[in-house]
Amino acid sequence: MIENISIYIIFMLLGIGITYIFMRNENKKQFKHLEAEAKAKASAIEYEAEHLLHEAQVKIKEEEILLDKKFQDKVLEVTKQRTELDLERKSLRQKEKELFKNKKNIEKKESYLEFLEEEKKEEREILIELLSKSAGLTKDEAKKYLLEQILEESKLELALSVRKQEKIAEQESKKRANYILSQAVTRYAGEFAGERLINIVNLPSDEHKGRIIGKEGRNIKSLEQLLGVDIIIDETPGVIIVSNFNLYRRAIATRTIELLIKDGRIHPGRIEQVHAKVKEEFEQKILEDGENIVIELGLLPMHEELMKLLGRLKYRASYGQNALAHTLEVAKLAAIMAVEMGGDERLALRAGLLHDIGKALTQEHGGNHIDLGVEICQRYDEHPTVINAIYAHHGHEEPDGVESAAVCAADVLSATRPGARREVLESFVKRVKDIESIALSKKGVIDAFAINAGREIRIFVDAGKIDDANVYLLSKEIAKEIENKVQYPGEIKVNVIREKREIQYAR
Repeated sequence: MIENISIYIIFMLLGIGITYIFMRNENKKQFKHLEAEAKAKASAIEYEAEHLLHEAQVKIKEEEILLDKKFQDKVLEVTKQRTELDLERKSLRQKEKELFKNKKNIEKKESYLEFLEEEKKEEREILIELLSKSAGLTKDEAKKYLLEQILEESKLELALSVRKQEKIAEQESKKRANYILSQAVTRYAGEFAGERLINIVNLPSDEHKGRIIGKEGRNIKSLEQLLGVDIIIDETPGVIIVSNFNLYRRAIATRTIELLIKDGRIHPGRIEQVHAKVKEEFEQKILEDGENIVIELGLLPMHEELMKLLGRLKYRASYGQNALAHTLEVAKLAAIMAVEMGGDERLALRAGLLHDIGKALTQEHGGNHIDLGVEICQRYDEHPTVINAIYAHHGHEEPDGVESAAVCAADVLSATRPGARREVLESFVKRVKDIESIALSKKGVIDAFAINAGREIRIFVDAGKIDDANVYLLSKEIAKEIENKVQYPGEIKVNVIREKREIQYAR
């Protein structure tokens, strides 16, 4: 038993020893493997570190090269600036020398001018003495004669100078003005006016003509008296003509007759009833039209009375041009031009819309549409620029801002474009005669002809009495007098022609 235990212990000790030896060998192998792996990682880290170091060195080198280049560029720039500064200093020194030299020359010229002035005074005194002795004039008379001669010479020199300055100003301003006008016109295209003095009412049959005339003409007399229009019934089949200069009254009359024809009952009592109903409808309609215009243009708030007057402009015409169409055209053109010139678009639009508001009152109240327009706008607290635009668009005041000036320009554009307006023959003939009379009244004018529908006047002058400088003064004088004495849309070109002719005969 004891031997068995001893053998077991021996074998156990041998197993432990063998296991220890085996584990020791295994640990040695594992340690060597880990050592090799650690060395490999250390080698890779060392390689990566060397690579990063190399990249950093390359980058530092590149930055050094870039900084060196920037430094060189800066040196060159500073050198260039120094050179330019030196040149500027030299130029300034040269200019200082020239200024000093010019100053000396000016001082010399001033002293010489003073000398000439004194000499001129002495010569003038001598000339006055000679004139007074030779011409039998007193000293004051001779002095007056000389002053008149000098004034005439100065007048010619001044005319030439003014002409030159006006030419320069015209060239500079024309480009900007043409740009603004072209932008406004191309961005807004209005329809041509087509107002007439008559309305035509179509009839279902010619039998209705007899109903409208009535027994012994009672119906037609009642219609004309109540409606305030002329009703023309002729042999033209199926129509009657309503004639009147007042568009509003004519429109009410036309609508009244149409309703009477449709109803079939035509007699004085019924005429009064239908007329009252139509008039009430029209009053409501013109307010709605005015409100729609103001809302469409975005100009609320506006007083109800002003909107009503705007609607009434639809039934008002000037030289054949519908007043409302003209007003809307002016408003839109003025807004476009105001924006181009840096003004207030909404204010220009409002001023353009209200610039002719007085025309809605002239047929009922009489008077000047400008004064009436100003009065109604002031009553309802409109902006001062609106008031100024009403005055300025016919020259009663100077425009006080961009918006008023835009309204004035837009008013002329709208009124003078082809087809916009028509005039009666009598007013046209009178205007042409007035223009020609103004030109013929001037000294030295041989003949004058108004051409191009009164838009131009061609004036022929005596070359022996008027020289080139006075031609310019004459044209300015005639143009100014036409502006003051003649009313016309747009502008009139004053063309003065001076032609010298010498005639000889071979015998």
